[in-house]
Amino acid sequence: MFDAAARSWDNGAVNTDSTSRVWFVTGASSGFGRALAEAALADGDTVVAAARRTAPLDDLVAAHPDRVRAVALDVTDTAAVGEAVAEAVLRHGRIDVLVNSAGRALVGAVEETGDGELRDLMDLHFFGPAALIRAVLPHMRRQGGGAVVNITSMGGRMSFAGVSAYSATKFALEGLSEALAPEVAPFGICVLVVEPGAFRTSLHSGASRQETAVIPAYDDVVGPVRKAQAAFDGTQPGDPAKAAAAILATLAAEAPPLRLVLGNDAVDMIGDRLARDAAELRAWEATARDVDIDA
Repeated sequence: MFDAAARSWDNGAVNTDSTSRVWFVTGASSGFGRALAEAALADGDTVVAAARRTAPLDDLVAAHPDRVRAVALDVTDTAAVGEAVAEAVLRHGRIDVLVNSAGRALVGAVEETGDGELRDLMDLHFFGPAALIRAVLPHMRRQGGGAVVNITSMGGRMSFAGVSAYSATKFALEGLSEALAPEVAPFGICVLVVEPGAFRTSLHSGASRQETAVIPAYDDVVGPVRKAQAAFDGTQPGDPAKAAAAILATLAAEAPPLRLVLGNDAVDMIGDRLARDAAELRAWEATARDVDIDA
């Protein structure tokens, strides 16, 4: 837990500047990454804002030249990830909060999705964040605390036709996070998985949304998903600024949850899915239990 009043980790962490935390945020040029960078700066913190293109961060750097540094980083380049983290620690003395937010959408059926498309998305949503986590953990362990915030999606808890690759990568990051949390808790490190619903970010616009090749046999199933996502941009109900405020408040809580669901749509759909999963388990419980070796 981060003590907002004392502005330091309450487990004795080393803090060279007790007045602020140091955030390392990927995907900081837009969406949740940008919103979290702005919220951290408004809270008086320092931000290492990482993005493939840093030009969209020029205004943030100009407004806070002493507390924000834009870093050009492709998180799929694991060598560059290690260098960026090492440079941030050298410059600021520590990293208190890592936010893995870089991402994009991919629409297509399983059969329509090629190996290259799936591997590229897994590099971005799973292997990149995993490399960043491994890079920051030695520093967080040494300083006695920190937080790892992994932005997944309600699609990291459940999946839908047409978004199999996207959900598979988010499922993978959630699985890693669930194991990571008890591994690093003894060192005072918090792991927070954020599962947003539909928020007004750039995820469904421009290069952030990609589509696979089309197999006409799936038009009736995946076609409506393609059309819906193409028309989605600018109509999503979620407010990224409110999401960022909720994430900061959660990190400051006495006992933060492992998973933070954000948005009415996400709460409703994940709640329904959990209820259906529980009902299915009960319906097939006898079959499930009747497979052990007889005594």
